[in-house]
Amino acid sequence: MITRSLGSSGLEISGLILGTATFGGAYAAWGASDIAEATRIVDIALHAGITMFDTADVYSAGAAEEILGRAIGDRRSDVLIATKVGMRMSDSAGDAGLSRGRIIASCEASLRRLRTDHIDLYQLHAFDGCVGLDETLGALDELQRAGKIRYHGVSNFSGWHLMKTVAAAERLGVSAPVAQQAYYSLVAREFEWELMPLGDDQDIATLVYSPLGGARLSGKLGRGKPVPQESRVAAGAAGPGLDEEKLYSITDALEAVASEGGWTVAQVALAWALGRPTVAGLVIGARNEDQLVANLGAADIRLSSEQVERLDAASAQPAAYPYWHQQMLSRERNVHPLDASRG
Repeated sequence: MITRSLGSSGLEISGLILGTATFGGAYAAWGASDIAEATRIVDIALHAGITMFDTADVYSAGAAEEILGRAIGDRRSDVLIATKVGMRMSDSAGDAGLSRGRIIASCEASLRRLRTDHIDLYQLHAFDGCVGLDETLGALDELQRAGKIRYHGVSNFSGWHLMKTVAAAERLGVSAPVAQQAYYSLVAREFEWELMPLGDDQDIATLVYSPLGGARLSGKLGRGKPVPQESRVAAGAAGPGLDEEKLYSITDALEAVASEGGWTVAQVALAWALGRPTVAGLVIGARNEDQLVANLGAADIRLSSEQVERLDAASAQPAAYPYWHQQMLSRERNVHPLDASRG
């Protein structure tokens, strides 16, 4: 298993990260692993060299954290745990967001469910425009000083949300986010417009979630292939829509590259994402043990530059303003957009 540095932190993480949204059963279209199956999946992941496990308090209303804690058992010193805070957990008025009280209480609850005394990466699950960043960062700093979290990161932030957070941390003299978890794949490349250059400029690592585009790149979809019943796509859990012909141009390219290397379509899609700038790791879930074992093979694939170019061309998306204008200027000056971001 390849390993990567997690941004400016001292953590070394596995390139593939086991996601646990399938633990607990709340997201049936993704999977519904009970403690027995979850333990087998964790065992397989550890044997393959996966060292980081990603969860969230909101997954199955805390059950995913609890199952993960039980599945890890006495192997806590062998793994890194990442979880998240910020999404609504109940109908209670204060049980959502990133206020100091909510963060402190949520962290304590996650620690109990995970059966651990610290969380390696504590992630803000979504930006909270109702709470000042000084309050949020102050709570995270308090948790770090108490040894309850090691590092913190964000998820689903826009570029200006993340840069404002970095600037506020510098002003307050507290630690800044070391990672961002983002939705990114061959069928959703908007991340490249602003968040990727920001991560490159500020040394913020990327943890990619849904690297198979909500199962659209699993190999089960393609030209002439019906949507599988009871799948994430059929359940409408695949994220924003995509023009059918555009999707097929991507799956056609994936199938061609996969046939050249004797790989699966999913493995090629994962390998492409793992090779992108700023990407430290991919959060991969598993409906079952067989699916996990198959996708683990992506860590060993090295795509050629020509294969990457073909996948890039098939999945290219027109940029929104002002990115198309910036790209035009970058081409005129013969500067790569990531390099231009460092001005």
